[in-house]
Amino acid sequence: MIQGVREGCLGGGGLRFELSIPFNNGPEIVTPPTALTIDVAETVEKKIQRLIQENPVIIFSKSSCCMCHVMKRLLSNLGCTPTVIELEDDEISALPMEDVVPGGAAPAVFIGGECIGGLESLMALHLSGNLVLKLAQVGARNFLYKF
Repeated sequence: MIQGVREGCLGGGGLRFELSIPFNNGPEIVTPPTALTIDVAETVEKKIQRLIQENPVIIFSKSSCCMCHVMKRLLSNLGCTPTVIELEDDEISALPMEDVVPGGAAPAVFIGGECIGGLESLMALHLSGNLVLKLAQVGARNFLYKF
């Protein structure tokens, strides 16, 4: 359920929508700030880069991707609500993941602007004990969450 939507104009024909999306975290409802900017003049590569910079945790996925579901579930269980963007097949090659996965791939998760990689890399980070710390460092963990 979307509680609030604010709209503003950007230069170059773009729009900025700010959404407040409450989620239940036990006895308290928490509303993390979420912003979505739409600029029709931007290239796919620039949109992806901007989204990576604007969101502490973002997953780029294909629709109906089961690995993306697992990523979201893991992050959710750790008190994080990632932004999820579904890409079309022709947009996946625009992901800046050449260093991690040649040719780019989806799903791909970025934390604090850094490409973590796919599900296997995210799980490795979690199993090493560094994922929760990384989420906390970028302010992506809901501190009301209890282990």
